[in-house]
Amino acid sequence: MVRAGVHVSIAGSLAHAAGRAQERGCDCFQIFTRNPRGWAAKEITGDDAGNFIEAVRSSRLTPVFAHMPYLPNPASEKPEIYQKSVDALTEELARCHLLGIPYLVTHLGHASDSPHAGRKRVIEAINMAMSRFEGDVVLLLENTAGERNSVGSMLGEIGEVLDGLDSAEYAGLCFDTCHACAAGYDLRSREATNLVLKQVDTDIGLSRLRLIHLNDAKGQLGSGLDRHEHLGLGTLGESGIRSILTHPSLNQVPFICETPVDDRRDDAGTIRIVREYAKND
Repeated sequence: MVRAGVHVSIAGSLAHAAGRAQERGCDCFQIFTRNPRGWAAKEITGDDAGNFIEAVRSSRLTPVFAHMPYLPNPASEKPEIYQKSVDALTEELARCHLLGIPYLVTHLGHASDSPHAGRKRVIEAINMAMSRFEGDVVLLLENTAGERNSVGSMLGEIGEVLDGLDSAEYAGLCFDTCHACAAGYDLRSREATNLVLKQVDTDIGLSRLRLIHLNDAKGQLGSGLDRHEHLGLGTLGESGIRSILTHPSLNQVPFICETPVDDRRDDAGTIRIVREYAKND
């Protein structure tokens, strides 16, 4: 049986997240530990951390994932943005450790000068952040959708970054299916999915794949469009989503859905679809 969840809100209290995930039928869940659209972060008190840890323990939902906020850009060629991004990553690793969250997901950012220079800066940024941090949080690098100047759209780029890290045992891959489709990786059938997962194994190693962001895509294959769609209703379609959920190489990997909530389907409906599609025919 697959382990599946969604991204849930921490509005009101970090501890509320576990209950929200339970209400939606999740096995695991993902949160932002702070406002994702700003640089400043509200301090996590001892009570905040204790209440969150107890809520997660009581819910028996595991694992929990945190996602970096939107503004940091560890590939940036702008010194001020770059330094703020290193500081934010260092702080977020510490926040995850305080909350007992074992995994932190991050995008690699954008580089206006060159992708190669951007990847070098990402490696240096992660190494600096990890050298300042004492803990065992695993940083998961998420593939991006092939937007202009983006770093990490190609699996080989992520493999290069992972291989350059000083603490590679504390890093892995978060594979986003919408982003992969937008970047040109075909996941619309079992045969196509087999080929992509072989590429993951060649460029990165399947053992480093720790999370799948399971999202359908509004844009066409190779469009570069980062727009998530309900499972089965986008370019990947039911056949593509089923091929991912039932693939034997992925039966130990958790799935987090970041699909829309609208009048077509809510988060609980998304989890029901995951359960349905995960059944082998």
